[in-house]
Amino acid sequence: MRKILMKYYSILIILLTVFTLNSQAQNERKFVREGNSLFEQALSDTTKLDTTTFSLSETAYRKALDKRPDDLKWKFNLGDAMYKQMKFEEAAAGFGEIADKSSDKIEKARSYHNMGNSLLMQNKLDESIEAYKDALRNNPNDLDSKYNLVYAMNLKKKQEQQQKQNKDQNKDQDKDNKDQNKDQNKDQQQNQDQNKDQNKDQQDQQQKQDQNKQNQDQDQNKQQQQQPQQQKISKENAERLLQALQNDEEKIQEKVKKAKAAKAKQRQTDKDW
Repeated sequence: MRKILMKYYSILIILLTVFTLNSQAQNERKFVREGNSLFEQALSDTTKLDTTTFSLSETAYRKALDKRPDDLKWKFNLGDAMYKQMKFEEAAAGFGEIADKSSDKIEKARSYHNMGNSLLMQNKLDESIEAYKDALRNNPNDLDSKYNLVYAMNLKKKQEQQQKQNKDQNKDQDKDNKDQNKDQNKDQQQNQDQNKDQNKDQQDQQQKQDQNKQNQDQDQNKQQQQQPQQQKISKENAERLLQALQNDEEKIQEKVKKAKAAKAKQRQTDKDW
């Protein structure tokens, strides 16, 4: 009787365990179904990007992954929900993790494809090109990855051409600026030389004026010095000159006297005769 009861209890424990596991699995799937429903609901609105509903689907997927964190399919759904919310960096990391852990080539190809899209939206062209190549390595027939790879490569080529064009334009602009600065410096130098010549001419003219003035002053000083010398007579010369004049005057008076005496004598002679 006791053995029968123990066996009965063992069977009951097993049934309870299975029931609990089934209940937990149902709860996990419930969250996944809820997340899928919200995701489809958000996709149905084509007039706008319903980030709010996508966010709710992300929350539901995370609740499911809390119970089963290694489920790659649920992680893939989570990555899609984050991508739709424009959380491109988180989505790329999630898809990369799935690609690394998955052993199924088709699943790896899908993960690399979505990873490439997430990187492309971040303008990480080189990384997105490599992701698309990895997708094609796992599934060479993936036309979407082929198309996106060509698109990313063309976009990179255009950006490189634009960068080169901008670089050439900047180079030409720098050359024009240098030429303009060179011309401006040349004009400034010419102006400086012209001003220098003008200043030199002014200095020469001023020096010439100063020299003329100096010469005039010297001539005037010379004339002023010569005039007193021409008017000045020494005392000895003056006395000599006065003596000579006096002697001449005495001689003249003596001649006058003689002339008068001779004339008087002639008159007397005439009377007597």
